[in-house]
Formats: sequence, structure tokens, C-alpha cells
Amino acid sequence: PDTTCCFAMAFAALRHGALRGCARTSVAHRPAASAFAPTTIARANFSDDGHDDFKPKRKAMPDMGNEDEVLALIDEHVKSHPVLLYMKGTPSAPQCGFSQQVVRVMHSVGVDFSSINVLEHQEIREGIKKYSDWPTIPQLYVDGEFVGGCDIITAEFQSGDLAKLLEEKGLIEAEK
Repeated sequence: PDTTCCFAMAFAALRHGALRGCARTSVAHRPAASAFAPTTIARANFSDDGHDDFKPKRKAMPDMGNEDEVLALIDEHVKSHPVLLYMKGTPSAPQCGFSQQVVRVMHSVGVDFSSINVLEHQEIREGIKKYSDWPTIPQLYVDGEFVGGCDIITAEFQSGDLAKLLEEKGLIEAEK
């Protein structure tokens, strides 16, 4: 049985008064433990005789042990994303306060941005510091250019310079 469905039906019944007069309980009915056992989902078998255009395409990862290839990958990232944030964690789950602050600033100015979690690849974490010649993370890039870290981004946000930069690049609309 689907536990979500059981809970949804119970809440719907409560909401519509179907259970009036019943004894109140502090814990909703929970199905037997076996209902929580993982289910097996059959995998689809895809044949290899399909046309290459329809097959998944994966970009070859560079040799992460080769510093030049890591720096080339970073350069490609920076140049192919209009607004790119190298950060610890993700925008929905930052793993440090400085990264969280920059994410809040980006959301406040209303710009769409891409991000790369440096905690997933130690080579990128170290490579980005060398690429920008900046010792800390997060690092924000706009239109292929390094803008700064948390302190600089926060100061530029407070002064209005960040919004002005993003407007000039056509990444946000000017405030009226």
C-alpha cells in the first residue's frame, strides 16, 4: 500500500468531518513496516541499434590530475555561462555562510545564475583559486569576468553597482 495515499485520505477525511465522533489519537495510523520496504523498478532495456542522434551524449571529463586541463575546464565554464558562481554547496543547500550570502544577493537582484559546487571536486576547488588569483570561495563571474568574493559582491550589492553591472550586460531589467 502507498503510505502517502493512506495519510492523504486520512487528512482529507479529517478535513471534511468524516471522522467526527471518533476518538482522537496523537499518532496517525502507520502501515506495517513491510509497506516501507523499497520496491524494485524494472529498468527499460534500450537497444544499441538506434541512431546515434538519439543516444545520450556525454562530454569527456578532463584528466582532473592535470592542472592545465582543470584550468581549461574552468575557463570553459566561466565563458559559457553568463553568470556563474563557484560556491561551497548548491544554491538550495549552501555549505558555508559566505556562499549562502552570495546566493541571497543573487536572488535579491533577480538574476538567473549557474553554480558549481567546489566541494564535489577538490581539483576544481583548488583550480578556481589559481584561475582567478583569488584565495577564497565563493567566486562570482559575470560575462566571463571575475567580479569578486562574498565581501565584494555584498558591497557592490549594497551600493547598487552589482545591479548596474547586470543591467549593462542585459542580464536583468533596469528598475523603474
